[in-house]
Amino acid sequence: MEMFRRTRDGGVSVWLSSDEAMLLRALVVPVMEMLGAGPGRGTGISAIDELEALLSDEQPQTPQDPVLARLLPDAYRDDPAAAGEFRKYTESSLRESKKYFAQTLLDTLPASGGRVRLTGDQARDWLRALNDVRLMFGVRLEVTEDFEEQLTALDPRDPKITEFEVYGWLGAVQESLVQALAR
Repeated sequence: MEMFRRTRDGGVSVWLSSDEAMLLRALVVPVMEMLGAGPGRGTGISAIDELEALLSDEQPQTPQDPVLARLLPDAYRDDPAAAGEFRKYTESSLRESKKYFAQTLLDTLPASGGRVRLTGDQARDWLRALNDVRLMFGVRLEVTEDFEEQLTALDPRDPKITEFEVYGWLGAVQESLVQALAR
């Protein structure tokens, strides 16, 4: 599926229907909220709070929510102390980066659909935001490498089939964007 096209200036463009734009917006917002902010809002954590957290002896823990744990994974799975130390110094910036990528997608996405023109940097931000949305879906749906078999095995009346189809569509959007950037 070729949705995105490379532009002469190194960016990409795509035409999205109003339903596609609405769906993308509806999928990105929960990721932002999970990371600690809705669109256009900050985390509510002050610089002083962040400094106190860095100076604290407490080690941040892996998030209990499986989606958040996938979005903010441990750097050292076999060493909880090292993972906590690494998380202490990196989690805040990782959250902020992910929220920035999602906000870029929202800021460049016309609410009613239509032509979207992205610079190369904005397109890469879209890729990162789309990846986070797919991670969220993948964890919730317990998607494995056998995605096609999982989808085929579902009863056509199963309400999860729509979610699997959205997951597949997101993959196609992401793949189209990767291919356009590679041209």
